[in-house]
Amino acid sequence: MALVVVPVRYPLTKHSRRTLEQAIRIADEREASLTVLHVDLYQNGKNVSRIDLKTAVERSFGPLENARYVVRSGFLVEESILDEVAAEDADAVVIGNRQASRLRRLFRRFTDNPDIDRYLRTHLDCEVITVEGARASGS
Repeated sequence: MALVVVPVRYPLTKHSRRTLEQAIRIADEREASLTVLHVDLYQNGKNVSRIDLKTAVERSFGPLENARYVVRSGFLVEESILDEVAAEDADAVVIGNRQASRLRRLFRRFTDNPDIDRYLRTHLDCEVITVEGARASGS
């Protein structure tokens, strides 16, 4: 079964809900599983649980079939997203505009070509779907 990963903030912001709404639609269209990802930054000292994340998502969207909720801890949101995409062999990652910009900056540190979509397709066989108007949707 195909897999769509969507990183979100917790608590869910307006932009996270917009990105998540698109990810749910895409997962339904592709008959894919959905991984809702939140990254707890070590430096913020917060401890969000999977239950917290699931409850917030279901409060906004109702119960989701084929959904998995993941909370990762890390220093960099973008690195944790890439780790999850790679670990789960995701087919697509749905992110907001702002998160896409952050990923491009991260890629510039490692490569001279900040084309995230091409890199992920080549190295991870993953499509990046950017949600317009969801500027702060990343986790």
